[in-house]
Amino acid sequence: MSLWFTHPLFLPSLIIGVTIVLWATSLLPEFITALLFFAAAMVSKIAPADVIFGGFASSAFWLVFSGFVLGVAIRKTGLADRAARAISARLTDSWLLMVGSVVLLSYALAFVMPSNMGRIALLMPIVAAMAARAGIHEGSRAWFGLALAVGFGTFQLSATILPANVPNLVMSGAAEGAFGIHLNYVPYLLLHTPVLGILKGLILIALICWLFPGKPHALRDLEPATPMSRDEKRLAWMLAVVLILWVTESWHGIGPAWTGLAAACVTLLPRIGFINGEEFATGVNIRTCIYVAGILGLAITVTQTGIGRAVGDALLHVMPLDPQNPFTSFAALTGITTALNFIMTANGVPALYTSLAQSFSDATGFPLLSTIMIQVLGYSTPLLPYQASPIVVAMALGKVPARAGMLLCLALAVATYLVLLPLDYLWYQVLGQL
Repeated sequence: MSLWFTHPLFLPSLIIGVTIVLWATSLLPEFITALLFFAAAMVSKIAPADVIFGGFASSAFWLVFSGFVLGVAIRKTGLADRAARAISARLTDSWLLMVGSVVLLSYALAFVMPSNMGRIALLMPIVAAMAARAGIHEGSRAWFGLALAVGFGTFQLSATILPANVPNLVMSGAAEGAFGIHLNYVPYLLLHTPVLGILKGLILIALICWLFPGKPHALRDLEPATPMSRDEKRLAWMLAVVLILWVTESWHGIGPAWTGLAAACVTLLPRIGFINGEEFATGVNIRTCIYVAGILGLAITVTQTGIGRAVGDALLHVMPLDPQNPFTSFAALTGITTALNFIMTANGVPALYTSLAQSFSDATGFPLLSTIMIQVLGYSTPLLPYQASPIVVAMALGKVPARAGMLLCLALAVATYLVLLPLDYLWYQVLGQL
């Protein structure tokens, strides 16, 4: 027992374990748990400050921040309501059609906009305005369903599009750095879209309609829209420029986070911008920003302290990886990714899993590339909301309670593992990947 307490990973594991339990159970508000993690980690010196607070330097943190700022401006100028009027005329005839449209829009936008957080920041005010026009009020169970449709559609389905998801980019970079494997857009899309994009999207729509029933009302006003105000036009042009810069990131090399931050700064400038200091204070959810920084900092700390590698090595020895049982090995590799998701969150999992991929490949007999690709199903299917920061952000913007997000996470995970995992295995075989 004394040897266990003196192990160098004991204290970091204890702090990280307690943090994860508090986030999973919502015993404390999420941002307080994040602050407690920062305090405990610094006092106990489990890692350097630049590691513990690394989340604040992450592009994901600044995308969240700029997304909040731009969302306030989109709502204030009336641009959100105008966009909602334009897209909701024929999309609110039934609840199934409304939910399906939101999920499809979230997925389709991922093909042209590389940032999960940016897409959520853009969509949430528009979907909120569309819901209000259809008689679905904020705080209702139906509204929770629409907000979750944005979060889940944005994060889980975009995992099938190589540049549209942070974990995908981490995996791509790790595969190239460790093995010299360069992932290509079209083969990646073909491998993952049929099962993890289309079929999973259909299951997501069905689950939301079942768990969060709603009845949209007929639109009450059919009056023609008023002309765009000067502020609406200026903001629309600025958002168009931001969107173009996001889409063309590979040409100019400026990350979406920094483009978004620059746009947020313009939005806040006196006389030039769109919101004042008071609107910034009330509209930007600093609590969620701290929570996201905590999640990212925890993932970095897990990697830097060696906890992630220790867990990965342990899983490698206990999971049933056997070349004679390919389906069992396929399921076991997915299970390993799911287990890693609990301690590293989705953004951190690909870095560790990919570094262990050669060992997994040797143990299963699967080709190395296929072994790397199998993790996509696992990290794109979180069991708890905190494992995917885009879902957390969507829930915060929509004021969705943790219980509702957890319910949909678990329901979709069960459906994915029982239905989609066998289909995904068969699809790999059809394509000759196994």
